[in-house]
This record gives sequence, structure tokens and C-alpha cells, in this order.
Amino acid sequence: MFNRNTLTLGGAAMCGALLLSGCANHMSQRSEHEERIERKLLAHSLQIDVGSPSVLELPQRRVRINEQKTFEVTEFDVTRHYDRYTPYQPWREIYEVPLGAVAIVAGVGANVLNVFMFGQLPDSVTKDWINYGFAGINPAMNVQSHGRAEQNLAGIDDIQRDKRLEYSSLPWAERPVVVKAGKQSHELTTDRNGVLRLNLLDSPFAEQDLNHIGKLTIMVEDAQDETHSDSTLSISSSLRGKLLEAHNLIYDDLEGDDVNQWVHRVKRLSELGLEEEASELEQSLIELTRNDPELQREFLQSLTKNAGRLVADPGVS
Repeated sequence: MFNRNTLTLGGAAMCGALLLSGCANHMSQRSEHEERIERKLLAHSLQIDVGSPSVLELPQRRVRINEQKTFEVTEFDVTRHYDRYTPYQPWREIYEVPLGAVAIVAGVGANVLNVFMFGQLPDSVTKDWINYGFAGINPAMNVQSHGRAEQNLAGIDDIQRDKRLEYSSLPWAERPVVVKAGKQSHELTTDRNGVLRLNLLDSPFAEQDLNHIGKLTIMVEDAQDETHSDSTLSISSSLRGKLLEAHNLIYDDLEGDDVNQWVHRVKRLSELGLEEEASELEQSLIELTRNDPELQREFLQSLTKNAGRLVADPGVS
């Protein structure tokens, strides 16, 4: 008696486990297609163009810096294959079993009718109804459901479509540049076009005695891969001898001087060969006297008479 009851209970438990676990209803495989591009960096360099000549005779210079890269570009067609299935849920058998029985009867009837219609009925009626019916009456399987379908990645196919080299040359835009003058190093920044504007009469070089410094070393580095480059600019001895005097002419207090001293400053800068600086100082003084037309007129007349400079009267349109 005990053995018979034990076997009965064991068999019932096994049947229950099978019923609860059930079987997944496998569906047709699904595929996804996409393009994938891989870019591999082959070469990376930084180019510093210090301009010409390589010896500074004037205090201002524009240094252009470019970043050059070479890439190996590979294009792939990628196809991902997914196995799809409807997971088993036992409670759905409550309505799937009777619906499955109805579907089998309807499918059989449709196949009989299809014989008399010479095969005109679609497969969705003659075959799919029967498939649905047998899946429905199977207590260990649910019918297919696209709404409940789940999927697992079955495999990936990578097919190489193209391989080529690409080159890029971009400005070192708004990036740091280190300029070494003697024992001091100054960190400057390029503009949006990758141009570094050096001016030995402006900060930070104005605060440094450059009289005994014969060259500037310009250094750039990409911290990501430690690519770096450097270049040098020599400073002529004649320019070094002018820097201190030119700095005083430009930056000493202007408002404490009279018109004759202003004209002397502009004229002296021009005599030193610093015509760009002379013109900038000239424009600054014109702007300084903008609210005093009489003083401005006196300054312009003195520039023409005593310095021989041709200056347009800003009051004349």
C-alpha cells in the first residue's frame, strides 16, 4: 500500500512539474542588419609652422599649429540572428485548450473545402489553423504569440565591405602651447584657427628680461597619447636691444605726457622699425583724445608735421 501510494504521488508530482515547466513554442528566426565602421589610428603628429624667417626681427609673430592623423577605416555589414520563442505560462491553457480544439475542427473543415475550391484558400486558413489547434490542445505548450515573444542572440555574421585610409589635418584650436624662454616656461593658448600669437612686448614676455635669451622653444603635446612636437624661433640681437625701449614707449603712462611726447613715442617706434606697434600706439592715442576734438586735432597736425605720418582725420567722413 505504501509503495503504491508513493508511486502514485511521485507520478503526479512529475506530471505537475512537466505541466508547470512546459515547453517554449519556438518561432521563426529574426535577423537585424546594420553597418559598422571601425577606425584605427595609424599615425598621429603635430606640425608647428613658425613662419619665415626663422629668426625674429620683429616682436610679433603668428605661429600656426596643425594636428594630422591617419586612420585605417574598415566598413562591415553586420547581421544579428535571434532565436524567438513564446515562453510557457500554464494558466493560458485554460482558454487555449478549447480554442485549440475549435481551431482543429475549423482547419480540417477548411482543408476539405479547399479540395472543392481547387486549392484557392490561403495557407493561413488551411495550415495555420491546424498548427494553432495542436499547439492549443497541447497542455505543455502555449500557442505562438508575437506580443509575448522573447528572443536570444543566436549568432553574428560580420562581412567586411571596404577598407581604406583616411587622412585629417585640423587646426590645434584653442589648445595649450608651452613657450620656453630661457629658464622660464609660459603656457599660452591658440585661437580657434590654431594660431598662436606671439608678442614679445606683451605679457608674459614683457615681464621677462629677454636681452640675453637667443631663442624661444615652442612645444605642444596631446595628453591622450603623448604625441608631442617642438620647434624653435631665434631672436635677433638687434630685436633684443629694442625690446626694453619699445616696451617703455608703448606702456609708460600716456596721460601724463603732452602732445609732443606722444608724437615722439610714435616716431621713435617707427624709427626702430616697429611700424605695426607705431600704428597701434597712434590709434590708441587717437581714441584717447576722442572726447577732446581740439587736442585730437593738435595731435594729428603734430604727427603730420613733426613725424611725417599721414593720418586721416577721424572727424572727416
